[in-house]
Amino acid sequence: MNKRTVFTIVVSLISVLSIAQNNIIDEVVWVVGDEAILKSEVEQRRLMALQQGEKFNGDPYCVIPEQLAIQKLFLHQADLDSIIVTDNDVIASVDRQINYMIAQLGSKEKLEEYFGKSLNKIREDQRAMAREEQTVNEMRRKLIGNVTVTPNEVRTFYNSLPQDSIAIIPAEVEVEIITIEPNYPKDEVEDIKARLREYTERINKGERFSTLAVMYSEDRASATMGGELGFMGKGQLVPEFANVAFSLTDPTKVSRIVETEYGFHIIQLIEKRGDRVNCRHILLKPKVSAKERNEAMIRLDSIADVIRNGKMTFKQAASYYSYDKDTRNNGGLMFHEEDGSSHFLLEELPQEIGKQVYNMNVGEISKPFTMVKSNNKEVCAIIRVKSKTKAHKATITDDYLKLKQMVMVNKQEKIIEDWIVRKQKEVYVRINENWRDCEFHYPGWIKQ
Repeated sequence: MNKRTVFTIVVSLISVLSIAQNNIIDEVVWVVGDEAILKSEVEQRRLMALQQGEKFNGDPYCVIPEQLAIQKLFLHQADLDSIIVTDNDVIASVDRQINYMIAQLGSKEKLEEYFGKSLNKIREDQRAMAREEQTVNEMRRKLIGNVTVTPNEVRTFYNSLPQDSIAIIPAEVEVEIITIEPNYPKDEVEDIKARLREYTERINKGERFSTLAVMYSEDRASATMGGELGFMGKGQLVPEFANVAFSLTDPTKVSRIVETEYGFHIIQLIEKRGDRVNCRHILLKPKVSAKERNEAMIRLDSIADVIRNGKMTFKQAASYYSYDKDTRNNGGLMFHEEDGSSHFLLEELPQEIGKQVYNMNVGEISKPFTMVKSNNKEVCAIIRVKSKTKAHKATITDDYLKLKQMVMVNKQEKIIEDWIVRKQKEVYVRINENWRDCEFHYPGWIKQ
C-alpha cells in the first residue's frame, strides 16, 4: 500500500470519526502532497484578513485554499533544501502582529473573543503561521536570488511597450530636513518623575503593575496589554531601555526611572528566555511648553538664514545641528526605510512635511514648523526641496533604474510562476468536491 493511499485512508477515518461523534470538528478541504488543508485554517485566515482590512480578488473560499496550497509547495521544497528560520525571528514577528491586533481591537479580551480562543492559543497558531510564512519567503528568495537584468533587456522591454502602455512615473520629490527637539521644562520632567515614583510605591505596596499601566501608560499599544511588550531581543529595544530591562532579575521589583527618546519609563520583568526578555512598562511623555517650542523655532529660523546667506550649506547645517539621527549623517536627506530610495511621492511623506513641500520650489528652504515623529515626540523642523519631478511617461534616459526594477520584478514573477506550474505536476493534489467550483489562478490543481 503506497503512502498516498495510507494518507487518504487516514483522512477518511478522521472524517468518519467526526461524523460518528455527531459533531464535525473540522473538514479536510484540500490535500497537497502529504499535507491537509483544513476548513478551520481557511476560516482563520479569512478572519485575520477581515481584521486587517485585506481584500480578496475573488471568493475567499477559493483564494485562500489556493494560497495555502502554494504555500505547501514552497514548504515542501524548503524541507528538501533544508531551509530553516530562527525562533527569534518568528517570535518577534508574532509579538508585533499580536500587539497590532490588540491595538486595533482595543483589548486582549476583544482579541480572544474575535478568534474564539485564548491569547496563548492565538500566539501558538500565529507562531506556526509565521514560521511557515518566513520559510516560504526564504524559499522564494532562494529561487529568485540570482536573477539579474542587463541594459539590453531594459531597452528591449521599453521598446516592446505600446505608447499607450508606457508606465507613468508619478511626481516625486527629494527632501532634506533639519530638526531640533525643544527642551522640556524642568518642572514638567520633575512632575513626571514624581508620578512614576508614586506608581512604583503603589506597586511595592501591592497594586498590580499591569493595572496601573492600563490606567496611566501613554504607550497605548502596550497599555491595553497591561504594559506587556512581548519577548524581544536587545536589538529590538532602544539601548537605554534594553540595558535596564536585561539587567532585571526579580519579577516582583520595579526598575529605576529610565529616560529614552520616547519619554520616561518604569519597567517590570515578566520572563527571560535566553537572549530575549518579556517585560511590562509604564511610559509617561513630557509635554513641550510654548516657550521652549518658540525658542527652538527661533533657532531654526537663524540656521535657515545662515544657509540662505551662503555661509553654510544645508548639508553642513544638517550634519552639525540636526537632532534627527536617521538623516543627520546623510546631510539631512530623507530616505525610505523599505527600499533606501530618496524619492518620495507627496502622499508618502509625513503629513506636516507634505504640506510644506506642496508649494515649494527646488532649492527653497521652508519656514520653521512643528511635526510629530514616529515615536510621537514633537520636534521643530525646516526642510529644503532637493529635487522635484512632474508626473511623466517613463523614458530610458530619465527612468532607467525604475524600468530596470520593472524588468527585474517581471523576471522574478515569471520564475516563481513557472516553478509553481512545474510543482503542481509533481505533487499529489486532491480537492474536496464542495471546494472545486472555483476559478483558480493556477488551473493545474484539478488533474483530469
